[in-house]
Amino acid sequence: MEERKPQYLFGIHPVMEAVKAGKQIDKVLLKQGLEGHTSRELMDVLKQKNVPFQFVPAERLNRIVKGAHQGVVAYISNIDYVPYEELIDTALATAASPVIVILDGVSDVRNLGAIARTLECAGGSGIIVPAKGGAAINAEAIKASAGALMRLSVAKVPNLRLAVYYLKQSGFRIIAVTEKVSGLIYDTDMTGPVAFVMGSEGKGISQGMLDLADDKVAIPMEGGISSLNVSVATSVVLYEAVRQKKMKSR
Repeated sequence: MEERKPQYLFGIHPVMEAVKAGKQIDKVLLKQGLEGHTSRELMDVLKQKNVPFQFVPAERLNRIVKGAHQGVVAYISNIDYVPYEELIDTALATAASPVIVILDGVSDVRNLGAIARTLECAGGSGIIVPAKGGAAINAEAIKASAGALMRLSVAKVPNLRLAVYYLKQSGFRIIAVTEKVSGLIYDTDMTGPVAFVMGSEGKGISQGMLDLADDKVAIPMEGGISSLNVSVATSVVLYEAVRQKKMKSR
């Protein structure tokens, strides 16, 4: 697969108009100390549209863009996100027992790419990520996914709870994968429509998402290390779901 280079948009007015027009933007970098009425208006628009932004030294912007960036650089998304309702509705319409992965706090782009690759290989339907606090779907993530991120549906939501509520209403079981429980992945039925919640290695799944889960399951650990890398853990869980579905269809 040809590697896609990061795409940028820069300048206060171009970025603001792109955000207002609904252009899919992963993140906006703002120069530290940026002031003025127009820049405050831009920040208001970014907040309204739930576009992540952060303040960085001017030197970083100068390394990214050779031109008059006016203290504003936006990363344009490498993929086209879909509304979470569309992702879920399409999954139900195209798969007998669809599988979706929800990433709660996974911030490493290589883990995101590896998860997408496994999900695509396992016949999954899509990934749901938070608008803030998650890994950017950039060229590195797409490369790590071996192109799977270009094939899977990906939804970015301002609040993961919104997607979970809709999944539940649509008949999905929400399964949180966490080492903090005694029940194992082998003891939970994964043969129907399921959505697996995977948390970051540092903090795991947030309490709010754990509270919404229909089941909480763990992967058995027999060695001295108590947890797996999140992409490896996702692979184990996805292929347990594949195994159960294969057994049920016999």
